[in-house]
Amino acid sequence: MAHESHLTKPSKVLEHLEKDLKGFDDHSTESVEEAPSQESEQIIVRGAGDITNLIISDEDNPELPALTFRFWVLGIGLATFGSVLSEIYFWKPQNAMVSALFQLIISYILGNAMHYAMPSTGIWRHLNPGPFNIKEHTCITIMASTASVTATAIGIIATLDLFYGVTLNPGAAIFQTFASQLIGYGFAGLLRTLLVWPTYALYPNQLPSISLLQSMHFGGLLNRKKMKYFWMVFCAIFCWEIIPTWIFPLLTAFSVICLADNGRSAVIRNIFGAGGSNEGLGLLSFGFDWTLITQAYPLYWPLQTQVSSWIGLGFGYALMGGCYYADVFQGYSRGLPFMSTALFAGNGSLYDQSAILSSNHQLDSAKYAEVGPPFMTTTYAVSLLMSYASMGAAFSHIVLWHWTELWEAFRGFNFLKSGQDFDDIHFQRMKVYKEVPQWWYGSLFIVSLSLAIGMAYVGINTLPWWSIIVFTVIAFILAVILGFIYAVTGFMIPTGGFVQVIAAYVHPQQPIQNMYAKLYGYNTGYQTFYMLSDLKLGQYAKVPPRATFIAQVSGTILGAIFNYVLYKSIVDAHRTDLINPIGTRIWSGWNSQEINSAAITWGALSAELYGPGKTYFQIPLGLLYGFLAPFLLYAMHRLFPRQRIWSYLNMPIIFTYLGWLPFSVNGMWWPGLFIGLYTQWWVRTRKPRWYIKYNYLTSAALDGGSSIIYFILNFVVFGASGNAISFPTWWGNPDPSVISVDHCMANSFA
Repeated sequence: MAHESHLTKPSKVLEHLEKDLKGFDDHSTESVEEAPSQESEQIIVRGAGDITNLIISDEDNPELPALTFRFWVLGIGLATFGSVLSEIYFWKPQNAMVSALFQLIISYILGNAMHYAMPSTGIWRHLNPGPFNIKEHTCITIMASTASVTATAIGIIATLDLFYGVTLNPGAAIFQTFASQLIGYGFAGLLRTLLVWPTYALYPNQLPSISLLQSMHFGGLLNRKKMKYFWMVFCAIFCWEIIPTWIFPLLTAFSVICLADNGRSAVIRNIFGAGGSNEGLGLLSFGFDWTLITQAYPLYWPLQTQVSSWIGLGFGYALMGGCYYADVFQGYSRGLPFMSTALFAGNGSLYDQSAILSSNHQLDSAKYAEVGPPFMTTTYAVSLLMSYASMGAAFSHIVLWHWTELWEAFRGFNFLKSGQDFDDIHFQRMKVYKEVPQWWYGSLFIVSLSLAIGMAYVGINTLPWWSIIVFTVIAFILAVILGFIYAVTGFMIPTGGFVQVIAAYVHPQQPIQNMYAKLYGYNTGYQTFYMLSDLKLGQYAKVPPRATFIAQVSGTILGAIFNYVLYKSIVDAHRTDLINPIGTRIWSGWNSQEINSAAITWGALSAELYGPGKTYFQIPLGLLYGFLAPFLLYAMHRLFPRQRIWSYLNMPIIFTYLGWLPFSVNGMWWPGLFIGLYTQWWVRTRKPRWYIKYNYLTSAALDGGSSIIYFILNFVVFGASGNAISFPTWWGNPDPSVISVDHCMANSFA
């Protein structure tokens, strides 16, 4: 008989979440239920249990095949396509990502085309085994989306190329990427009982995908109506996106204040500008470009998550602007740009890091004494402080609110035990399939870790073997703690800075070693989150677990190869733009610059910059400040348990968004606020029937249509294929060398 898990009964995490998701308003539960009569008879979605039971169907046909010929053809093709596109986006100022919904839609069209075009009799029935089904469709989506996230390893390899003049052997680079990605898979397998199978592990980011998948493949009049609605929204956004992204880019950051200023004031640009790379904070700037708005996740993040992010952003405007003009961290007085992730000399010019490093890329103290310290922009330094505070708050938040679940899972290593049972309708349906045994994940982990250690000594020495093991253990600990927050809220807290603090003490004055410590102490944990999320999608769609495993591993291998190929092509062709601290409207190296800045400041100069009495001493103290903050909310919650505000707010999210603004463009936050408040509060409580049927489908249609047209425009007009075609300049598309796209002062760095 199966072992009855401690998680069989409804988890306190779920109870807490269901309370939190009731809505951040002054209405009582009773007043909400007294909405218009035809709606009041419907159940209002209030938490993970309602979502998994009301929105996600438990329908399944175990006879449907998953790893079909169509899966391999379309999976390989779309994984290749997605990895290429994600690497292009890595070097864009918009911080766009390849949407899994984009690949889901394309694979649906191509999968059905293959079914109708190929014979289905005789030997062909093995290649075309009936209609395109939800299981193979989900596997294709998982394989493609796994390949479509630019690996942190590639970002580090590119940084070595751009800023250190180090070009790794292609084989070593690709195998390093394999290893760092696949280690996270081993973690994911171990954490399934804690972060996949229970109901509270909702993964809100997967709700649009499963909603669309089930609408596409399950019959009935309702689903036909839903698909008609989906294609209408899809086509509308597909056509619309051409206007703000190419013809009328003023609509990516429409600001009445910038229009009135018309490029006269740098202060106006810094506070209200949002149209260009590293232009400004975007206060009251409204973007009408869904590729930007979707980065606020307004249609599927729970209201609690969004409220905490709005609070962080609101205070962030005052914090960033106030710190800059108060000359905190000396950014204003030294004439540094308002926003940039690059490093600067004391006179405001770019910092020449090669002048302080020896031939083996370690700090040369004599050279450093001559050159002097680097400086960060005020906004970037404050952002780092908030990032550390977020990490510190995450630890105490989990301990205070979710200690019971952690203790039950790890007591006696319960999370390693097989045969556990969960009172989750989708988990129960999955019992008909063979589960992936723990030894599969364990073997993958051991092989990947061994490969990582071996590749550390190929080309340049990155980390000693013992250091890789130490930082891999750190990554696992972080994956457990932060995995709770991600599974329940959909919010992913960055921990790269925290890992680099540890690396600074383990490997002082060594920037390259610091980057690789971040790779194994940070990237492996985050890869775990992506894998857990895909495992949950497989559970929602009733995909055999072993098919999900194969799809994930295959996608990772393909993604690593094509990420590397595209990185070489882009860096070789656009090196000057990528090194420039401001970048252009088309290409920007801000991601790589951020990796390098952290490596130099923490890897080479941690004692010189962050020691007591030094300029940036307060930044690592953010860990302490953040760790203490949730205790205040928890104490207020215990003192005033009827005041829901104290349990509603999430300090790790608030701290993260306090420091979120000084990166790239910022035209998405205000429309995201209005859309999120409208859908996750008003529609969810006043129009629950529409919300259940169409909310997540709307998100899927908007993301899918905008992703596809953005891909087309990148290759046709934005220069990804080699030649850019600029739309003629006019009032809605001004010359960027004269004035910014939103008519604030142009931003440049000479």
